[in-house]
Amino acid sequence: MELKNLKINFLGDSITEGHGVAQAENRFVNRVAAMTGAITRNYGVGGTRIARQTNPSANDVWDRDFIARAEKMDDDADIVVVFGGTNDFGHGDAKLGTMADRDIFTFYGATHTLITNLIAKYPEAQIVIMTPLHRLSEDVTVNEIGLPLETNLEGYVNIIKEVARYYSIPVLDLHAVSGMQPKVDVIKDRYMPDGLHPNDAGHKLLADKIVGFLKAL
Repeated sequence: MELKNLKINFLGDSITEGHGVAQAENRFVNRVAAMTGAITRNYGVGGTRIARQTNPSANDVWDRDFIARAEKMDDDADIVVVFGGTNDFGHGDAKLGTMADRDIFTFYGATHTLITNLIAKYPEAQIVIMTPLHRLSEDVTVNEIGLPLETNLEGYVNIIKEVARYYSIPVLDLHAVSGMQPKVDVIKDRYMPDGLHPNDAGHKLLADKIVGFLKAL
């Protein structure tokens, strides 16, 4: 796919927003624009999740879930890229649910709803899903708000892939191919100093992966 002049909406959390970079131009969203000539729009909001929460969060910004925010994105996108799930694992209260769910208060149901809403809103656009990156806390059994987890981060990754496959939506599996695993000290120091958010070098890796993936579609 030729990306020059295409309009790309990036829907995400703090990583998309650019937390961790030294300068705005180093965000992967901005790098993608610079590398390709595409018109990129950043709809990243730190702390946000795909699934809707039952209880209010400590920070009300975190409750601006992907489903609600997707409705307010610009309508004329040629490509929509969704990059979330790490905060559902990290500090969400939604149950996983099952593949049959369409309840936005479950992770399965919210992922289904988000994708079908995007298909309806952007029927002619290319929709792409990206899986969460590895994180230092990916195997904890209790999340940041003290709730027991039903699965580790990889379980959330697998749900995203399963639901996207159902709708035949392309998946960039960053969990598998980003090159970033903060449990390896040298990689953590170089790309993800806080164990979660990529720095400038990490965002360059992301941009390279995203551009290569989109061009191959």
